[in-house]
Amino acid sequence: MAADEPSLTLPLVLDENKHQNRGQGCKLEDIESNFHHHHHSTTSNNTSFFKTCFNGLNALSGVGILSVPYALASGGWMSLILLLVLALAAFYSGLLIQKCMDMDSDITTYPDIGERAFGNIGRILVSIVMYIELYLVATGFLILEGDNLHNLFPEVGFEIEGLSIGGKQFFIIIVALLILPSVWIDNLSLLSYISASGVLASAIILGSILWTGAFDGVGFHQQGTLINWSGIPTAVSLYAFCYCAHPVFPTLYTSMENRRQFSNVMIVCFTICTITYASMAVFGYSMFGSEVQSQITLNLPVGQLSSKVAIYTTLVNPIAKYALMVKPIVDAAKHSFGIQVNKRVLGLLISTILVISTVIVALSVPFFADLMSLVGAFLSVTASIILPCLCYLKFSGAYKRFGCETVTVGAIILMGFAVLVFGTYTSLLEIVGKLKM
Repeated sequence: MAADEPSLTLPLVLDENKHQNRGQGCKLEDIESNFHHHHHSTTSNNTSFFKTCFNGLNALSGVGILSVPYALASGGWMSLILLLVLALAAFYSGLLIQKCMDMDSDITTYPDIGERAFGNIGRILVSIVMYIELYLVATGFLILEGDNLHNLFPEVGFEIEGLSIGGKQFFIIIVALLILPSVWIDNLSLLSYISASGVLASAIILGSILWTGAFDGVGFHQQGTLINWSGIPTAVSLYAFCYCAHPVFPTLYTSMENRRQFSNVMIVCFTICTITYASMAVFGYSMFGSEVQSQITLNLPVGQLSSKVAIYTTLVNPIAKYALMVKPIVDAAKHSFGIQVNKRVLGLLISTILVISTVIVALSVPFFADLMSLVGAFLSVTASIILPCLCYLKFSGAYKRFGCETVTVGAIILMGFAVLVFGTYTSLLEIVGKLKM
């Protein structure tokens, strides 16, 4: 990626230089106008079609790929239809974001759309949803690291003053300590390029899983279940988590050299990512059946080279992405302080507290699939499906006229609310149930 291009991958960084002299009037909604921009990014529209596709694929490619086999095992083979339905709904809502931006050239970010449709309340709602999503995904990274490192080194664990610390908890704490210095750094350009390897990481993991099944003695012999109704909410929630990149789409759009090609970019990105997710789900479920775990890497035989490649690729990416995930939250907290304080010291304090809080949540709720299911049902569906549709209806005035488009958008909103309600309820039920065990 050229140095003058916006970094359009998840996670995302605020342009802090634009705020360092803002003084006391800076509030959360003010700084959102630069959400999803790298520290050196510009809004120059010089990004080619292929580079925009690459950026879009990076945004859509994430840790969700590890859980799609578990999602398929939860819902059964027929739930793949729901993956396709969600992909189509997310694709359509992405086009609605484009339509909103076409109607007002002043819109450059996702919170701008919320504000244009529903005023300051809309901006704040969009911002809150995005911040909570970033926070919980960062927490999920710690759980993922703890799970996979414990799988590699199951014998690790120790006891201090009668307090027993298991291997998984130990690794979560160690990884957090390793990550902490990266969260203190203001210039995250290097990490942003590492985190831009989402496409490569997904390809390596998929290839390693396929190799393990085909050549390392695992095979693809599991029959699976046609449909499991009780697991549908979990499956749909995890599928929804795979399509949570919509907040970055406005930046993709504004950076394009030829914005008329944006719909083609969406087609390419959603097609490739959906094929990748579906392939991983089918391969993983065929390999391990109902025994597939919340992250497919936990099922892999750790002695095989292909398994180690998949596991280590899984471990490196979240470590690089964690700091970039929490950076917008740290910046928002810093700039919300009305008093004049040392921003550097304040940033160190806030980032340290934030890391400690994610460690506490990760240790308290160490259930990766359930947490990501909650994020998918409650936050991803809201940010990627419901809010774009509601904003478009209000923004365009389409809700005043009854037509095919209004019916389509209305149906997508109803589907989104159904996933939100049932998926969130099921996820919370699972988390509470496991906490009681």
